[in-house]
Order: sequence, then structure tokens, then C-alpha cells
Amino acid sequence: MSKKEQVLREMMGSITPADENARCAAHERWASCAKPLGGLGLLETMIEDMAALTGTADVHLEKRTLLVLCADNGVVAEGVSQTGSEVTAVVARQLGAGQSTACRMAAIADCKVVAVDMGILNPPPLPGVLNARVANGTGNIAQGPAMTREQAAEAVWNGMELVRLQKKAGVQMLAAGEMGIGNTTTATAVTCALLGLDPADVTGRGAGLSDAGLQRKIQAIRQALAVNAPDAADPLDVLCKVGGLDIAGLCGLFLGGALYGVPVLMDGVITAAAALCAAKLCPASDKAIFASHCSAEPCGKRLLDALHKKPLITAGLHLGEGTGALAAIPLLDMALAVYGGSTFADYGMQAYTPQGGSSC
Repeated sequence: MSKKEQVLREMMGSITPADENARCAAHERWASCAKPLGGLGLLETMIEDMAALTGTADVHLEKRTLLVLCADNGVVAEGVSQTGSEVTAVVARQLGAGQSTACRMAAIADCKVVAVDMGILNPPPLPGVLNARVANGTGNIAQGPAMTREQAAEAVWNGMELVRLQKKAGVQMLAAGEMGIGNTTTATAVTCALLGLDPADVTGRGAGLSDAGLQRKIQAIRQALAVNAPDAADPLDVLCKVGGLDIAGLCGLFLGGALYGVPVLMDGVITAAAALCAAKLCPASDKAIFASHCSAEPCGKRLLDALHKKPLITAGLHLGEGTGALAAIPLLDMALAVYGGSTFADYGMQAYTPQGGSSC
């Protein structure tokens, strides 16, 4: 075991279970709000889950950041994408300049955007992009492993370190995003490896592949699984053999969220595959994983089911960059406006009484 992996194991061992007392306190606060019990559905339980993560019913999400982890994938050589790897750097530059799709949505959601280079292939100067590079892209998973185990551990550790620094800066919630041509291929390979799925059943068209392109993508994933034989019982083995530097870094975001008490909103299938890696590496990290939406990609629902997470939004989204996570933020803002608003006592009326169902 490398020194980096040993440090990771020690850090994961420090992750504590969710605080059920804080969850119950948040549940009781919701019950005092002047509205029907449970009227905001998943928004209520999500705020309760955030209380359980942070250890207090006093939930605040005013300061939030979208971290967009960018990296390139050697499997692009197999013709699994419409575009070449050079597009990753192009979009990363737009992210750094505050001009990408995610940046425009983030302005509406009052969310800061930080692009992070985890392993962009031969990157030009990228002003405004944070450097957390582990390698110059990954290997072609259809021909061999994506990276070494030590590189995978380093990428996960870098993701955790990003959370630590954000927490130090006062950030109260993170949204997880990614940018990397070919990363729906690696995410699907990771999903198939961890859940024992057939690539033909869960592989999607990504950014719009033709029928022939989709078949190439399915074949590349099949070949990657056969050539590398990733061990489903060892998520780090799966990451280093068929994953990507962005996915490994995102895995670290969820682990870091659990360690430092910062909720992390998943985006689509790439971030969900990373979250599943985190949950399998350290089951207690589940407390930091929050589902924003259900991706239109075929393995989107499979991943959410495996994580036992219910999405706030089902709108057929599959854009990436963290846009689905950004779309959920205004819903959480509205929920917190009610959570901190008028109570039955303010109305001078008796509170509703639970008539059945679960309660703390």
C-alpha cells in the first residue's frame, strides 16, 4: 500500500456516522413550520440529512461553490465521442473565464464556480483554473489501466483536499461537476464494474453519438472490463483500471464532504459513479452525498438506486459541468426560506399532529 493510500485509509477511518439527534431536531423544526406536515417532501428530508451531516439543525447554505473537475481520457482513441480531447481544455478555459454554461447558471444560483485541472491532456495556459494535476490524461482503458493505483489514490486525496480548503474558506455546500471528453464512457465502465451490469444495458450516447458510435462505446467498455478485470470489492482498483482522474477526484469530494461536514450535491452519471465509489470505500461517507437530479443517461437511475438516493429534479438533463446540481440550488434556497420562516405559534394556531408514518 502506498503512503498516499495509507493516509487516505486513515482519513476515511475518521469519518463518523450521521448525527441522528441533529436530524431529529431538524425534523421537529419542520413540524413547527406553518404548513402541512411533510408538505415540501424531499426538500424537507434533504435539509434534515444536511443537519445530520453538519451536526446542527441550524442549516445554512448561503456560501456555496461548484467545483468542476476537468481531465482527459485515453479511451477517446476508440471513437467513443463526437469530439476530440482538445475540447476539454476549451471548455475548461471558458469555465475559468466565467463564460461556460455552468457559469451562467451559477450566476442565477448565486454559486461560485471553480474549475480544477485534474489531468487535462497537454493543457495550454488556463487562467482561472486551479491546478491539481495528477497526470497528463489517462491511458486508454480499452487497452490497459487508466492510471496506476498510486495515481488514483493521489486524485482521491486531491479531491478531499479541495473540500478542506473550501471549508476553510467558509463554504457551506459544494456542487460537484466535471468536464472531460470521454468521461461518460469511463463512468459507465466504473458503474458496470461496481454493479455487475452489462454495458449494452446502461451505455448512453453521451453528447450525442450515432448508432455506430454507441456500438463502439459499448465495445470499448466491454473490452476495458475484460482487459483490466477490475475488482468490484476494491473501488480503488476499479478507479485506477477503468476510471478517470476526474472521477477519482470527485470520489474524494464526497469523502471530504463527509470528513469535513460539507454537503456535496451530485450532478449526473459521472459524479454519481464517483459517489458510488466513495460509498463503497467508506459507507459512512453516504451522509455527504445528495442527489440533485436523475440524469437521462441510461445508468443514471441505476446509480441513484444503488446509492439509495432520491433526486429533487427529473427533467431529462445530461449536460454535465455540474448544471443539474446548480439547478437544484434554488429549490434548497426556497426550502430554507420556509424552514426559517413563520411557525404555527406565529400564526396563533395549533400545530398539526402527526397521524402516522415515520418520526424521530
